[in-house]
Amino acid sequence: MSNPSIRKSPARFTIPKLTYRVWKVWHRNFDVFLKTIKVNFLPSLLEPIIYLAAFGFGLGGFIPNINGQPYVYFLAPALVAIAIMNGSFFECTFASFVRMYFQKTFDAIVATPVSVEEVVAGELLWGATRSMINATIVLAVIALFGLVTSPLFLLVPLLAFFGGLLFAAIAMCFTAIAPNIDFFNYPAFLFITPMLFLAGTFFPLTSPSLPSSVQVIAMAILPLTHVVNITRGLVSGQLEPILGLNPAILILVSLAWIIAVTVFFFILSINLMKKRLTG
Repeated sequence: MSNPSIRKSPARFTIPKLTYRVWKVWHRNFDVFLKTIKVNFLPSLLEPIIYLAAFGFGLGGFIPNINGQPYVYFLAPALVAIAIMNGSFFECTFASFVRMYFQKTFDAIVATPVSVEEVVAGELLWGATRSMINATIVLAVIALFGLVTSPLFLLVPLLAFFGGLLFAAIAMCFTAIAPNIDFFNYPAFLFITPMLFLAGTFFPLTSPSLPSSVQVIAMAILPLTHVVNITRGLVSGQLEPILGLNPAILILVSLAWIIAVTVFFFILSINLMKKRLTG
Protein backbone atom coordinates (compact mmCIF):
# COMPACT_ATOMS: atom_id res chain seq x y z
CA MET A 1 0.00 0.00 0.00
CA SER A 2 1.28 3.43 -0.86
CA ASN A 3 -0.34 6.82 -1.15
CA PRO A 4 1.44 9.88 -2.58
CA SER A 5 -0.39 12.12 -0.14
CA ILE A 6 1.56 10.71 2.80
CA ARG A 7 5.01 10.67 1.25
CA LYS A 8 6.34 13.52 3.30
CA SER A 9 9.99 12.53 3.61
CA PRO A 10 12.30 9.59 2.93
CA ALA A 11 11.88 6.86 5.50
CA ARG A 12 14.87 6.47 7.81
CA PHE A 13 15.40 4.44 10.95
CA THR A 14 15.03 7.07 13.66
CA ILE A 15 13.69 7.56 17.17
CA PRO A 16 9.98 8.37 16.69
CA LYS A 17 8.90 11.98 17.25
CA LEU A 18 5.57 11.77 19.03
CA THR A 19 3.14 14.37 20.37
CA TYR A 20 -0.22 14.42 22.13
CA ARG A 21 -1.83 13.63 18.76
CA VAL A 22 -1.01 9.97 19.40
CA TRP A 23 -3.96 9.92 21.78
CA LYS A 24 -6.25 11.22 19.02
CA VAL A 25 -5.59 7.98 17.13
CA TRP A 26 -6.11 5.97 20.32
CA HIS A 27 -9.39 7.79 20.99
CA ARG A 28 -10.64 7.09 17.47
CA ASN A 29 -10.11 3.35 17.97
CA PHE A 30 -11.66 3.50 21.42
CA ASP A 31 -14.81 5.13 20.01
CA VAL A 32 -15.12 2.35 17.43
CA PHE A 33 -14.61 -0.25 20.15
CA LEU A 34 -17.46 1.20 22.23
CA LYS A 35 -19.80 0.91 19.26
CA THR A 36 -19.01 -2.81 18.93
CA ILE A 37 -18.48 -3.59 22.60
CA LYS A 38 -21.08 -6.37 22.72
CA VAL A 39 -19.26 -8.33 20.03
CA ASN A 40 -15.86 -7.71 21.65
CA PHE A 41 -16.93 -8.45 25.21
CA LEU A 42 -18.53 -11.87 24.80
CA PRO A 43 -15.47 -13.84 23.49
CA SER A 44 -13.25 -12.40 26.22
CA LEU A 45 -15.78 -13.53 28.81
CA LEU A 46 -16.51 -17.01 27.48
CA GLU A 47 -12.98 -18.09 26.54
CA PRO A 48 -11.56 -18.30 30.11
CA ILE A 49 -14.70 -20.09 31.31
CA ILE A 50 -14.27 -22.75 28.61
CA TYR A 51 -10.56 -23.16 29.42
CA LEU A 52 -11.28 -23.45 33.15
CA ALA A 53 -14.02 -26.01 32.57
CA ALA A 54 -12.06 -28.14 30.09
CA PHE A 55 -8.52 -27.92 31.45
CA GLY A 56 -8.76 -26.54 34.98
CA PHE A 57 -11.62 -28.58 36.40
CA GLY A 58 -11.79 -31.35 33.77
CA LEU A 59 -8.23 -32.36 32.97
CA GLY A 60 -7.03 -30.88 36.26
CA GLY A 61 -8.87 -33.58 38.15
CA PHE A 62 -6.33 -36.11 36.86
CA ILE A 63 -3.25 -33.99 37.59
CA PRO A 64 -1.47 -33.99 40.96
CA ASN A 65 -0.97 -30.72 42.76
CA ILE A 66 1.59 -28.35 41.27
CA ASN A 67 3.77 -26.45 43.73
CA GLY A 68 1.40 -27.56 46.49
CA GLN A 69 -1.73 -26.16 44.85
CA PRO A 70 -4.49 -27.67 42.67
CA TYR A 71 -3.83 -27.54 38.92
CA VAL A 72 -6.62 -25.02 38.31
CA TYR A 73 -4.77 -22.49 40.50
CA PHE A 74 -1.68 -22.99 38.35
CA LEU A 75 -3.67 -22.55 35.14
CA ALA A 76 -5.77 -19.50 36.06
CA PRO A 77 -2.99 -16.85 35.99
CA ALA A 78 -1.80 -18.23 32.63
CA LEU A 79 -5.24 -17.56 31.16
CA VAL A 80 -4.82 -13.89 32.08
CA ALA A 81 -1.39 -13.85 30.41
CA ILE A 82 -2.82 -15.49 27.28
CA ALA A 83 -5.50 -12.79 27.15
CA ILE A 84 -2.74 -10.15 27.31
CA MET A 85 -0.95 -11.76 24.36
CA ASN A 86 -4.00 -12.33 22.18
CA GLY A 87 -5.63 -8.98 22.90
CA SER A 88 -2.90 -6.80 21.42
CA PHE A 89 -1.34 -9.21 18.94
CA PHE A 90 -4.49 -9.81 16.91
CA GLU A 91 -5.57 -6.17 17.26
CA CYS A 92 -2.28 -4.97 15.74
CA THR A 93 -2.15 -7.58 12.99
CA PHE A 94 -5.55 -8.34 11.47
CA ALA A 95 -7.38 -5.24 12.74
CA SER A 96 -4.55 -2.81 12.00
CA PHE A 97 -4.07 -4.29 8.52
CA VAL A 98 -7.77 -3.81 7.78
CA ARG A 99 -7.60 -0.18 8.90
CA MET A 100 -4.44 0.39 6.89
CA TYR A 101 -5.15 -1.50 3.67
CA PHE A 102 -8.88 -1.99 3.21
CA GLN A 103 -10.51 0.90 5.08
CA LYS A 104 -7.70 3.39 4.25
CA THR A 105 -8.08 4.79 7.76
CA PHE A 106 -4.36 5.51 8.05
CA ASP A 107 -4.42 7.57 4.85
CA ALA A 108 -7.36 9.60 6.12
CA ILE A 109 -5.72 10.32 9.48
CA VAL A 110 -2.37 11.29 7.96
CA ALA A 111 -4.20 13.85 5.81
CA THR A 112 -4.61 15.76 9.11
CA PRO A 113 -1.71 17.16 11.18
CA VAL A 114 -1.18 13.66 12.66
CA SER A 115 2.07 12.09 11.40
CA VAL A 116 2.62 8.52 10.26
CA GLU A 117 4.67 7.84 13.38
CA GLU A 118 1.84 9.08 15.59
CA VAL A 119 -0.71 6.93 13.76
CA VAL A 120 1.37 3.82 14.37
CA ALA A 121 2.10 4.75 17.99
CA GLY A 122 -1.61 5.31 18.54
CA GLU A 123 -2.30 1.87 17.13
CA LEU A 124 0.26 0.36 19.49
CA LEU A 125 -1.22 2.09 22.52
CA TRP A 126 -4.67 0.98 21.51
CA GLY A 127 -3.43 -2.61 21.17
CA ALA A 128 -2.03 -2.38 24.70
CA THR A 129 -5.37 -1.05 25.89
CA ARG A 130 -7.19 -4.00 24.32
CA SER A 131 -4.86 -6.30 26.26
CA MET A 132 -5.69 -4.46 29.47
CA ILE A 133 -9.44 -4.73 28.81
CA ASN A 134 -9.29 -8.43 27.92
CA ALA A 135 -7.02 -9.31 30.84
CA THR A 136 -9.26 -7.45 33.29
CA ILE A 137 -12.28 -9.43 32.08
CA VAL A 138 -10.41 -12.74 32.48
CA LEU A 139 -9.12 -11.64 35.88
CA ALA A 140 -12.70 -10.95 36.99
CA VAL A 141 -13.75 -14.42 35.81
CA ILE A 142 -11.03 -16.28 37.72
CA ALA A 143 -11.71 -14.10 40.77
CA LEU A 144 -15.37 -15.17 40.66
CA PHE A 145 -14.18 -18.78 40.68
CA GLY A 146 -12.09 -18.00 43.78
CA LEU A 147 -8.77 -18.57 42.00
CA VAL A 148 -7.07 -15.30 43.03
CA THR A 149 -5.01 -15.75 46.18
CA SER A 150 -2.72 -12.70 46.27
CA PRO A 151 -3.66 -9.04 46.93
CA LEU A 152 -1.13 -8.05 44.27
CA PHE A 153 -3.69 -9.03 41.63
CA LEU A 154 -4.68 -5.35 41.58
CA LEU A 155 -1.48 -4.68 39.61
CA VAL A 156 -2.49 -7.04 36.79
CA PRO A 157 -4.21 -4.36 34.63
CA LEU A 158 -1.00 -2.30 34.73
CA LEU A 159 1.05 -5.34 33.74
CA ALA A 160 -1.50 -6.07 31.01
CA PHE A 161 -0.99 -2.65 29.44
CA PHE A 162 2.80 -2.91 29.27
CA GLY A 163 2.76 -6.60 28.35
CA GLY A 164 0.20 -5.76 25.70
CA LEU A 165 2.43 -3.01 24.37
CA LEU A 166 5.17 -5.61 23.91
CA PHE A 167 2.96 -7.92 21.84
CA ALA A 168 1.45 -4.96 19.97
CA ALA A 169 4.90 -3.81 18.87
CA ILE A 170 5.90 -7.30 17.75
CA ALA A 171 2.60 -7.65 15.90
CA MET A 172 3.04 -4.33 14.13
CA CYS A 173 6.38 -5.53 12.75
CA PHE A 174 4.51 -8.38 11.06
CA THR A 175 1.89 -5.94 9.80
CA ALA A 176 4.60 -3.75 8.29
CA ILE A 177 5.86 -6.60 6.09
CA ALA A 178 2.55 -8.38 5.40
CA PRO A 179 1.79 -8.52 1.64
CA ASN A 180 -1.82 -9.53 2.34
CA ILE A 181 -4.07 -10.41 5.25
CA ASP A 182 -3.55 -14.17 4.81
CA PHE A 183 0.12 -13.65 5.73
CA PHE A 184 -0.87 -13.44 9.40
CA ASN A 185 -1.52 -17.17 9.42
CA TYR A 186 2.26 -17.59 9.66
CA PRO A 187 2.90 -15.63 12.88
CA ALA A 188 -0.36 -16.93 14.35
CA PHE A 189 0.60 -20.59 13.93
CA LEU A 190 4.40 -20.37 14.08
CA PHE A 191 4.77 -17.76 16.84
CA ILE A 192 1.59 -17.44 18.90
CA THR A 193 0.56 -21.12 19.01
CA PRO A 194 3.96 -22.43 20.21
CA MET A 195 3.99 -19.80 22.97
CA LEU A 196 0.46 -20.78 23.96
CA PHE A 197 1.71 -24.22 24.95
CA LEU A 198 5.45 -23.82 25.65
CA ALA A 199 5.66 -20.71 27.83
CA GLY A 200 4.79 -22.23 31.19
CA THR A 201 1.07 -21.87 30.64
CA PHE A 202 -0.42 -25.37 30.86
CA PHE A 203 2.50 -27.16 32.52
CA PRO A 204 5.55 -26.08 34.55
CA LEU A 205 8.75 -25.45 32.62
CA THR A 206 10.52 -27.16 35.51
CA SER A 207 8.87 -30.50 34.72
CA PRO A 208 11.50 -33.24 35.25
CA SER A 209 10.61 -34.80 31.88
CA LEU A 210 11.72 -31.63 30.06
CA PRO A 211 15.37 -30.86 29.26
CA SER A 212 16.75 -27.74 30.93
CA SER A 213 17.31 -26.26 27.49
CA VAL A 214 13.54 -25.73 27.23
CA GLN A 215 13.71 -23.32 30.16
CA VAL A 216 16.58 -21.41 28.52
CA ILE A 217 14.75 -21.15 25.18
CA ALA A 218 11.48 -20.11 26.82
CA MET A 219 13.16 -17.40 28.89
CA ALA A 220 15.32 -16.17 26.01
CA ILE A 221 12.93 -15.92 23.07
CA LEU A 222 9.30 -16.44 24.18
CA PRO A 223 7.75 -13.18 25.40
CA LEU A 224 4.75 -14.94 26.90
CA THR A 225 7.01 -16.75 29.37
CA HIS A 226 7.87 -13.49 31.09
CA VAL A 227 4.28 -12.26 31.11
CA VAL A 228 3.19 -15.59 32.61
CA ASN A 229 5.88 -15.38 35.29
CA ILE A 230 4.81 -11.95 36.49
CA THR A 231 1.09 -12.64 36.17
CA ARG A 232 1.39 -15.85 38.18
CA GLY A 233 3.34 -14.00 40.86
CA LEU A 234 0.69 -11.27 41.07
CA VAL A 235 -2.34 -13.57 41.02
CA SER A 236 -1.22 -16.57 43.07
CA GLY A 237 1.94 -15.35 44.80
CA GLN A 238 3.69 -18.59 43.77
CA LEU A 239 6.35 -19.08 41.11
CA GLU A 240 8.35 -22.07 39.99
CA PRO A 241 12.14 -21.55 40.23
CA ILE A 242 12.90 -21.40 36.49
CA LEU A 243 16.64 -21.69 35.82
CA GLY A 244 17.10 -21.91 39.58
CA LEU A 245 16.07 -18.26 40.09
CA ASN A 246 14.06 -17.49 43.22
CA PRO A 247 10.66 -15.83 42.66
CA ALA A 248 11.79 -12.25 43.40
CA ILE A 249 14.78 -12.45 41.06
CA LEU A 250 12.69 -14.21 38.42
CA ILE A 251 10.13 -11.39 38.40
CA LEU A 252 12.87 -8.76 38.15
CA VAL A 253 14.48 -10.63 35.24
CA SER A 254 11.13 -10.88 33.47
CA LEU A 255 10.41 -7.17 34.04
CA ALA A 256 13.79 -6.17 32.65
CA TRP A 257 13.32 -8.46 29.64
CA ILE A 258 9.87 -7.02 28.88
CA ILE A 259 11.06 -3.41 29.16
CA ALA A 260 14.12 -3.90 26.96
CA VAL A 261 12.33 -5.88 24.25
CA THR A 262 9.30 -3.57 24.25
CA VAL A 263 11.44 -0.49 23.67
CA PHE A 264 13.30 -2.22 20.84
CA PHE A 265 10.20 -3.44 19.01
CA PHE A 266 8.28 -0.21 19.66
CA ILE A 267 10.93 1.78 17.79
CA LEU A 268 11.42 -0.92 15.15
CA SER A 269 7.71 -1.31 14.40
CA ILE A 270 7.16 2.42 13.93
CA ASN A 271 10.13 2.65 11.59
CA LEU A 272 9.05 -0.38 9.57
CA MET A 273 5.52 0.98 9.23
CA LYS A 274 6.85 4.42 8.29
CA LYS A 275 8.95 2.81 5.58
CA ARG A 276 5.92 0.93 4.26
CA LEU A 277 3.62 3.94 4.29
CA THR A 278 6.05 6.58 3.01
CA GLY A 279 8.69 4.61 1.12
